[in-house]
Amino acid sequence: MPPSPLAIAGTESEKFRSGLLNAVGAYALWGIFPLYFLLLRPASGFEIVGWRILFSLVFCALLLTVTRAWPAFLAIARQGRLLGLMAVAAVLIYINWQTYILATLAGQVVETSLGYFINPIVTVLLGVLVLHERLRRMQWVAIAISAIAVLVLAFGHGSVPWVALVLAGSFGSYGLVKKHVGPRVDAVSGLTLETAWLAPVAVVVLVLVGQFGPGGIVLGSAGWGHSVLIVLSGVATALPLLLFAAAARRLPLIWVGLVQFIAPVIQFVIGVVVLGEPMPPERWAGFVIVWVALVILVIDMVRAAGRARGAASTAVEGPIG
Repeated sequence: MPPSPLAIAGTESEKFRSGLLNAVGAYALWGIFPLYFLLLRPASGFEIVGWRILFSLVFCALLLTVTRAWPAFLAIARQGRLLGLMAVAAVLIYINWQTYILATLAGQVVETSLGYFINPIVTVLLGVLVLHERLRRMQWVAIAISAIAVLVLAFGHGSVPWVALVLAGSFGSYGLVKKHVGPRVDAVSGLTLETAWLAPVAVVVLVLVGQFGPGGIVLGSAGWGHSVLIVLSGVATALPLLLFAAAARRLPLIWVGLVQFIAPVIQFVIGVVVLGEPMPPERWAGFVIVWVALVILVIDMVRAAGRARGAASTAVEGPIG
């Protein structure tokens, strides 16, 4: 069997450099997704997600064939518990994809960026609620400040930022499931299982869009360029996930955590500068408060990583004197 495309080779320095490039590539691609999905108009958000699921499944099947990874995939698919966990992951990622694309097409790119800004804080909160983890003081401070930011945005904007909360909640929960699955399911097999679970849903959605949607099914009727872009949505979905999987195996967790902010920063810039979405003072205030919470969370993360390295070094070297 040929080596996995995600196999790790080289010196520690080379691994770090490769991992960092993979992480930056993954989050940069996720960051520019709004521009890509806006090119898929006049297809509706439901049609886009339907085709995205089906073409992702086709692309993953091709990857499994090219890398001769079907035996490993089938071994995973025969494990009932893993299969059930991947079904839960599929539901969560569907909620995330559908919310994200509907919001993007509705001109709410800035609010989608807010969802991914607060995602790390939601992940920390889920650790308390689901895994019963104990938080450090600065983590509690970051959560409290983020709650204040949501209140500021809700009162200032006149409505609760539901899009951001659904995106953060669904992706945070998805990450929790994937963490529980751990290395037992590789990136390609995981995405294949998730899209396989969602394929029947995608077919039903596309049938309903074709029957009752205002414009029906757009694929094939808006020019060959538009059709190619929809077909390539499968590649666009899988590629950053594969880059991220490669990065996660090469980089320390703290670096993955820091690099993840590339995506919402790019989305925010696209929403404000490129698409000209409104940013009244109360919205700026909410975002600034969120960024303060993130700075606190990052400082705490860096300190905790430093303490962990120091403890590991002491354990290896032994006490001096």
